[in-house]
Amino acid sequence: MEISYLILGSNMGDRMDYIRRGIALLGSSLGTITEMSSVYESEPWGFDHPTWFLNQVVALETNLDAEELLEGTQRIEQELGRIRMHTAGYQARTIDIDILLYGNDVINISGLVIPHPRMAGRMFVLKPMAEIAPKLMHPVLGQTMEYLRNHCVDTSVSETVRRVRP
Repeated sequence: MEISYLILGSNMGDRMDYIRRGIALLGSSLGTITEMSSVYESEPWGFDHPTWFLNQVVALETNLDAEELLEGTQRIEQELGRIRMHTAGYQARTIDIDILLYGNDVINISGLVIPHPRMAGRMFVLKPMAEIAPKLMHPVLGQTMEYLRNHCVDTSVSETVRRVRP
């Protein structure tokens, strides 16, 4: 069994419902949810859109390898109405599930890079990560999630919407 950290995000439709349903599907088909951050509302990162994202980080205990986990998260996204556009840049979406960490593994293969290559520069990732795993070390940078959050240069707004319990 491996602990993986994933972030879920939604900025279309009933955002909270997409997050809830995504977490339920992760727990029922890919492993066991062991921790959940609060839900954060964050301004879109990398593109303009009037609807902000809801984001939540979960810790998932899984017996799947990283590639199988990626396939499973993409199935869940598709089941929840995510349509992947093959255009440049970021877009609004019903649900987005990114693998941030997979144990202490460092993976760089086609279509899958772990740790997530941009997590240390995004406050909407670091706030919920530091909430549930403040002392967890980034396997490449060698810094804790708390340290990365406290030293992040991202100035975009990311505020707690709701505290939740696993």
